[in-house]
Amino acid sequence: MRVELMEDNKMLDYIKNVLENMPAGWLSLTTHRLDIYDEKLAKSQFLEQFETLFNANNSEASRLRELPTAYDYIRLGHPLSCILEWAVANLHQLKPENVISFSSKTTPVLAILRKNLLADVRTQIIYTGELPQFFDAEVIRHVYGYKFELKQVEKAADISAFDGSTVFISQHEEIGHVDLIENIDFFINLYADLGSVLLVNGRQNESYISDIQHVRRRETIAMTPANCLAALQLITKQSSLDRQKSSVQANKGIVLDSIRTITGSYTKVLVGSSGLSIQYAIMMGLIHDAIENHKGKAIKFIVPPNCYGGTNDQARRVAACIEFVEVVDLPVDGNNDMVQSIKMVLDKIAHQDAIPYIIAEIPTNPRVEVPDLIKLKEALSTIRTTASGEIAIDPVFILDQTFCPNVHFLGEGEILSTVRTISYASGSKFPSGGLCTAGYCVGNKKTDALMDKIEMHLRLCDNEATDLQITILAKQLPSMNQRIHDAYQNTREFVNFIHETLPAAKINFVSDELAKQGFTPSVFSLDLPTKGHTDQEKESYKRALNHKLINLMITEIPDESKYCVSYGQLKGCYWTIPATSTQGTTKEGDKDYIARVALSPNMNIELHKRVFLKFVENI
Repeated sequence: MRVELMEDNKMLDYIKNVLENMPAGWLSLTTHRLDIYDEKLAKSQFLEQFETLFNANNSEASRLRELPTAYDYIRLGHPLSCILEWAVANLHQLKPENVISFSSKTTPVLAILRKNLLADVRTQIIYTGELPQFFDAEVIRHVYGYKFELKQVEKAADISAFDGSTVFISQHEEIGHVDLIENIDFFINLYADLGSVLLVNGRQNESYISDIQHVRRRETIAMTPANCLAALQLITKQSSLDRQKSSVQANKGIVLDSIRTITGSYTKVLVGSSGLSIQYAIMMGLIHDAIENHKGKAIKFIVPPNCYGGTNDQARRVAACIEFVEVVDLPVDGNNDMVQSIKMVLDKIAHQDAIPYIIAEIPTNPRVEVPDLIKLKEALSTIRTTASGEIAIDPVFILDQTFCPNVHFLGEGEILSTVRTISYASGSKFPSGGLCTAGYCVGNKKTDALMDKIEMHLRLCDNEATDLQITILAKQLPSMNQRIHDAYQNTREFVNFIHETLPAAKINFVSDELAKQGFTPSVFSLDLPTKGHTDQEKESYKRALNHKLINLMITEIPDESKYCVSYGQLKGCYWTIPATSTQGTTKEGDKDYIARVALSPNMNIELHKRVFLKFVENI
């Protein structure tokens, strides 16, 4: 038996043992602990320690639980995706970073095309048999602006040398070994319902890895934990791809009906693999509509500079690829008023005869502010004129409703029913209670044509929710509004307690009046009191105090308080500093170095009060 085969068998046997002993959280968590996570060492730190265990043939559950966090959020990657990529890399004598798994079967191709567009490198896409049904070459060229040649071959060996990148797409029944041919730079292997695995071939292509990873981070998700488990079981010959589908349609019906009831919008509902997957489909669908209906006009995406980093980064990444798309800043909180900012920006864009698309969170993140909704509607509804006196194109308001997905904005007679508005939410928060990442979007009656385009791009990118995600949402969505209510009650109680015990702290949270209007988030931000002679001393003191508070909470209440970016979970309390987590790609001057706290419906609120009081007494 050749040495490589013996090594392969040793590795596969080890993986079998790991799958038997792995922590339950590897399958069930959407967010992981930040206190054992180093973003600069994402994936690598986990794999280094995992490989140490492999070399010692140690797959004990206790040791697996001690492994550092691979990624802070499973949309980006997770222990099982890292192990799958490590296993495939070992089978091909590649480095683990050269293997990247996707839930989507289209996005790995788009990732390479994006890199080559910006670097002005030619691309040829080679395939055997039929191209995947969702790969619409004309739309990818026309809307995304990507350039490529398409060629069909009988077998990979027929591929000749090419001045540029050669991408080989093949569909597989089994996950295992493929022959790495020198003339092929990127192998994209598609696996039925599981997703895809991309292999980067050759040292000359390793500069693509971080760019491809960033596309996975922003425009799609990693192969899901459940599908990575299925893939690993296939590699180790533990199961086949036969999967039950009988209940998928019934579950999808429950999900769509639940979302319509929750949002009050009875138009088309789209469910994607994550909130950012949905947001990407919205952006590309709107661009597609603009190209068809407003040919030659510039497109302006109006985005708060300090909003969630994924939103900010994705918008700028889209603009970087398409010449006529630009991002315009929208200051929304702190000393800025969202309505006034929208008025000024829309007036300017109308004068330029450009197309305005506004992306905004209500309540805002992390300051939890709600604009005057009547004035917001007026600002969005105002008929504006261009420099030549013609009627300007009306805006589309793209509303990130993740903090308060229960508020009705779009239904008949609601505040934004007469303004072109699309609402979306991240599914890893309240919709699933932290059990999956699937997000969704709805529109009002004025956006029917836009929703058709958004659906087209959600499918083109192969970013629709997986069957398991739909199943989880079908179970979780019916109880969402009750969970939101209960979590808000805990949050209000905790906020009131902080007001009493530390009145010098500034708390950003909704007023009682806003809560009566239905805005009942379970997230607040905490600006702790500070001291010092200079601004720098005061800022340093406050930042240190943030960490002191968070460390105390997670140390004293380890079963409930977590250093984590999420909220809307089923139990516990989550603490983070937006500037170092959710605002990772935001410009430094726009970052918020404050504590953001998220409470759940199920937690020991009295214990959290006692520990917070202990913190106050030791300031």
